[in-house]
Amino acid sequence: MRVTALLAGACLMFAAHAHAQSPSNPLSTNDFVNKVADSDMFEIQSSEIALQKHPDRDTRPFASKMIKDHTKTSKQLKSLVSSGRVKAEVPTAIDAGHQGKLDELRDLNGKPFDEAYDKAQLKGHEEAVGLFRAYAQNGDNKDLKRWAAKTLPHLEHHLAMAEELK
Repeated sequence: MRVTALLAGACLMFAAHAHAQSPSNPLSTNDFVNKVADSDMFEIQSSEIALQKHPDRDTRPFASKMIKDHTKTSKQLKSLVSSGRVKAEVPTAIDAGHQGKLDELRDLNGKPFDEAYDKAQLKGHEEAVGLFRAYAQNGDNKDLKRWAAKTLPHLEHHLAMAEELK
């Protein structure tokens, strides 16, 4: 009975999440902007930590590229908002979940750091690709949808690079 109840609860949670981002109920502009800003801040800050930790030879060029590319997307997002074409506020501080991951990375060194950084980059880029794909298809702001669609191939490339870090 307990297993059935747990499975039913898990199915309901999955269905609610799927419904929350379905075409009939798209991700809001504000939610997308917040998630993108948090993701960019995490990519930049975690990669800065990676460069300070003297990572392995595969991680160093990846981290440098993440700083450069996510700084660029952050500027583009801020420009869309400041132009008035996107009605949202861009957060200036990273959310608690991403901050916790940054704190964990700061406490690691050597191989444990490289492994944790690689894993965080893979997971972060999987989530970012899904987020941008969903908004490009179903977002509620045409300018932001266009930008998400234009940015998606770059994130897919980042994901492919993150997969090679392992």
